[in-house]
Amino acid sequence: MSHPTAPPRESALLVGLALPGMPAWEVRESLDELARLADTATLAVAERLLQTRPRVDPAYYIGKGKANQLRELAEGCGADMILFDNDLSPAQMRNLEKLTEMRILDRSAIILDIFARHARTRSAHVQVELAQLKYLLPRLTRAWTHLSRQAGGGAIRGMGAAGGRGPGETQLEVDRRLVRTRIGSLQSELNRIGSQMANARKGRGDLFRVALVGYTNAGKSTLMRALSGADVLVQDQLFATLDSTTRSVDLEGGPRILLTDTVGFINRLPHHLFASFRATLEEAAEADLLLHVVDRSHPQYAHQMGTVEGVLAELGIEDRPLLVVHNKIDRLDPDGDEEEETAACGREDVVAVSALTGTGLDDLRGAIRAHCQEQEVTLDLHIPQAEGRLLSQLHEQGEVLEQSYDPREVRLRVRLGRAWAERWSLERFQPG
Repeated sequence: MSHPTAPPRESALLVGLALPGMPAWEVRESLDELARLADTATLAVAERLLQTRPRVDPAYYIGKGKANQLRELAEGCGADMILFDNDLSPAQMRNLEKLTEMRILDRSAIILDIFARHARTRSAHVQVELAQLKYLLPRLTRAWTHLSRQAGGGAIRGMGAAGGRGPGETQLEVDRRLVRTRIGSLQSELNRIGSQMANARKGRGDLFRVALVGYTNAGKSTLMRALSGADVLVQDQLFATLDSTTRSVDLEGGPRILLTDTVGFINRLPHHLFASFRATLEEAAEADLLLHVVDRSHPQYAHQMGTVEGVLAELGIEDRPLLVVHNKIDRLDPDGDEEEETAACGREDVVAVSALTGTGLDDLRGAIRAHCQEQEVTLDLHIPQAEGRLLSQLHEQGEVLEQSYDPREVRLRVRLGRAWAERWSLERFQPG
């Protein structure tokens, strides 16, 4: 009995550029990351080429001489396309395509392909298409065939036919006008989605909000599942999830919190992609506490932390209360030098965990509880028996430390969030 086989994967020749002042490990790490991006996009890596130059060539990126060799090298290793580890200008892409007669992709193009594959909700689809069109607009050189070849037609899905041309318009001008119109429509829809997300956040009440941020594949979704018990997608892939996911979490002896998983960050994430996903990252901007999840087993974890800190600074939330979570400690060499890790985890703002095995999760819950308590107040209240709704909400939103009854009122000592206390004007129920 025969079984269907998966179609063969297309393969790519990866091209990186080493410039003066770039550490060797950074160049290798970036090319390794590009290989992981290619794998996530279902591309096989046929070969790698690393070119050293004093500066970027404005016409061919790696220089015309080396570019002349690309086609021969790609054919020799059986590559179907050439993938560059940086963004190429529209002119560079056109020149390289003409010289090599092969498909040329850059880092933005492969990330956009991954985004398109992993988009699930309407919000993600809108953000992906908007990012695709902003990427394609300056690269329009031929009619619809160029769009289809660059992005598989995904970026123009739903745009409709070109229709009649205006007086003296070329097909290229029609294409650009339609793309700009579609960008405006998508931006308006994204603004509406942002407003809906903001209203949804307001509707969650005044629970303490915690957002997971970190480099892609640091284990945020695994940690989300470990803390909340929720059925959250966990995959060993870059950008496995694009949508923020929020779950209510009981801290076991502490208050209930809202925990949100956000899209992962990556080195050299082009600004236009970051801007398109700003609506998703607003969950982090609204959080009371950020958990910066770090893959501590990664050899360049400190560099990845710097990338995340840069994105937080661009969001304007670098001064938000933050707790660093060193994840994947189960992968550390037990015979290695643990002096640095021990010193780091002795700090109040660092917790070491393994989201996979559960090691350190109780310490993490305790650290989150401590941050919650900094935002809480303890009140002595005398609540009339008739205020049943308020009594119920105090039990739900706060932690009742003491409780006693008399014929007309309930006397409580309760610890709850400062914002919730202010919202309900509880001063009138405090003993004089």
